[in-house]
Amino acid sequence: METTDIEIKLHNTKTRKKEVFTPIEADNVRMYVCGPTVYDRAHLGNARPVVVFDVLYRLLRKVYGENSVTYARNFTDVDDKINARAAETGREIGDITAETARWFLEDMGALGALEPTHMPRATQYIPQMIAMIETLIAKGHAYAAEGHVLFAVDSWKQHYGNLSGRSVDDMIAGARVEVAPYKRNPMDFVLWKPSDASLPGWDSPWGRGRPGWHIECSAMADDLLGETFDIHGGGNDLMFPHHENEVAQSCCANGDDSFARYWLHNEMLQVEGKKMSKSLGNFFTVRDLLNQGYPGEVVRLVFLQTHYRKPMDWTDKKAKEAEATLRKWRGLTAGVEPAANASAAVLAALADDLNTAGAIAELHKLAAAGDAAGLLASAQLLGVLTEELGDWAGGPSVDLSTHEARLFEARQKAMETKDFSEVDRLKAAYLAAGLEVRMSKSGVELIASGDFDPAKLEEL
Repeated sequence: METTDIEIKLHNTKTRKKEVFTPIEADNVRMYVCGPTVYDRAHLGNARPVVVFDVLYRLLRKVYGENSVTYARNFTDVDDKINARAAETGREIGDITAETARWFLEDMGALGALEPTHMPRATQYIPQMIAMIETLIAKGHAYAAEGHVLFAVDSWKQHYGNLSGRSVDDMIAGARVEVAPYKRNPMDFVLWKPSDASLPGWDSPWGRGRPGWHIECSAMADDLLGETFDIHGGGNDLMFPHHENEVAQSCCANGDDSFARYWLHNEMLQVEGKKMSKSLGNFFTVRDLLNQGYPGEVVRLVFLQTHYRKPMDWTDKKAKEAEATLRKWRGLTAGVEPAANASAAVLAALADDLNTAGAIAELHKLAAAGDAAGLLASAQLLGVLTEELGDWAGGPSVDLSTHEARLFEARQKAMETKDFSEVDRLKAAYLAAGLEVRMSKSGVELIASGDFDPAKLEEL
């Protein structure tokens, strides 16, 4: 069901402010998100933009209609990291990229991510890349040198850096750029580079070679979504140089400054308060967590508890709390048909620059009010409480609503008898089990903390 009366506001990196989202065509909303380089398993940080833009995709489909939204997310399957992995393992590049792309889709599916409309592979778009490079050369924005083709940043100097908020002079002063004798300017970046017999390559006007990373997304976005489209997304680590270079290439090739109208960037991820790194021993792939017994739905809910433009901290405590919450919600909604529409408050939160944390707060309110149908419809808009992600919850669980009713009944009786010993006993037992006890005139709420141990309730 479409709800086109909802006004979506998104923080546009391009303008540094939150803006009302107005698509170019309401029946043809287009979004491009930079996908993975397929040489290894996706780590936890790689999953954050997938979940963030999956929520946006779901919201856009809700507002404009499922058939009115086109979402493209690429696979980079030609890259020096892939070449290095092939050299290390002795495996064929095609085998590595096909396997890794399959792993990626399986792992992201386990987190509840819908598959995009298009999932282009860079190697399928080499002719389009070569054509775009030829156009850039013809227009004076690129030049060939020693088997390479480079983008001439000076030809776009008045605009280059606008997305990331940097000036070319500042970038040159502080940049770690590849120094090469064939470059006219240290900031010029590679569009095409030569390949020897040991590397993958394609015939081109500049000899056998392969594309630079940045030109790939420009060519794929142009072919699938057009010269101008609505939204371009990715992690903020891609803002410079990747997205900056995409803007330069695409605008110069097309002769205008349009390209993507709204740019969204998610912040990075930490683990237990520290930057994720192999040296610290806190580096996890998504598959590592799944194999350790963390349900994909739990991982997704932890992600959604932090606004996408804020750094996210993955902790075991958050995961345990998310698991307890989802068990409670799944118990409440078991056998219930979802409401016809998601809660207006949940929709409003998501429409306000994807405020997933605010939306989850509204889900808690729906659960507390006992609105199981509304909770189910609203949670599914966020990609949780879906049938696909529910298998993990079939194991042992505790129905906290039974304990809430028990404590409420004991308190009601104590109000009459003035004997609160049973109330105190139950409260102490719940606290010892890792439950927060909230009591009010209207009822009792038990909330699981990261230390919740269901086994401690078995004796009650």
